[in-house]
Formats: sequence, structure tokens, C-alpha cells
Amino acid sequence: MITTTYLTLEDYLTLENNSDYHCELIAGELVPMPPESRTNARIAMSILKALMTLIPAERLCCKDTEIEVTGNRTTVRLPDLIVLSEELVPILENQSRSLIRREMPAPSLVVEVVSPGKEAEDRDYRYKRSEYAARGIPEYWIVDPIREQIVVLILIDGFYESTIYQKGDHFQSTIISDFSVSVKAILE
Repeated sequence: MITTTYLTLEDYLTLENNSDYHCELIAGELVPMPPESRTNARIAMSILKALMTLIPAERLCCKDTEIEVTGNRTTVRLPDLIVLSEELVPILENQSRSLIRREMPAPSLVVEVVSPGKEAEDRDYRYKRSEYAARGIPEYWIVDPIREQIVVLILIDGFYESTIYQKGDHFQSTIISDFSVSVKAILE
């Protein structure tokens, strides 16, 4: 009989990652994430630039803050962008690792830029959608350069309601007042 040893959060936090890849802890297993394409990195930076005009820099995280999400085994995600809630800023300020644990308040917004392939699509559209909803994240954006769309998900009564914006549309955030941007400007 083959037995698998699943990592706990404490196990994960003690690992030293010497690889060239970022890793996520998914259901207790360490999963390497391939490097981002230049297109995805550019899109994330474009969104970050737009957010910086409205949000203080200490509330913005770009590929540097992990989120522990709810699941049957420990899962830690590394989103492309996060807007921290005001309550999280002082909590994370004194941490040795930028990790939003389950017992901490949820971030205000998480943004994921979809990479090519079915596995990446499933991860962002299916798994992270349910994980972020269970974590209580009020707004989740799925930016999809392949489908040329941005899906804005708003948490209502524990489930995400989605609105899909295409290249000719402007989209707005419900949690960031005055944030309105063209989908085309983000994707190009």
C-alpha cells in the first residue's frame, strides 16, 4: 500500500524553496507553478498601475503575498495581485512571511491572470473561485487574455455572482470606488 504524506501549513512554512519556480501548496502537496508569460506579467503590471492611482501602495501586493484558503487539506495560493483590507495592513506588517492565514481578515480583492492551458483555466475559473469564495474574499477578478475578457466576481451570500466584460467594455469594481477601466486597455 502506498501512503502519501501531506504537508501541513507548518511543514510548508519551514521549506526552503530553491527552485526557479513559485510553488503553491494544494491539498497538502507542493505544486510548482511555471514562470509567467511576458503577456501575463504585463497585464498584472497594467492592473497594478491602474490600482496605484486609487489605493495606497501598502495595500497592494503583486505576486508576493500568499493566502491560506479553506479545503480538506492545507492549500496556500499565490495570486497575481491582492488588494489588502485596511485591517490586514498592520497585521502583515510585522510578519516574517507575507502570508494571509485563515484566521486573519480576508483581503478585499484578488486578481488572477489566466495562463494558457486547461489546467490553468480550471485552476482560476473553478478551484480558486470556490476557494476564494469560501475564504470570504469580497471581489475576485479573472483576467483572461486568451478569451479576451475579464470576469468580475462579487461575493453575495457566500457565492460569487459573475459579470463578464469583453474587449469593448469598461468594467468597474464594487469595492474600489472610482475604479473603472477599459478591458482593451488592460489586455493590450
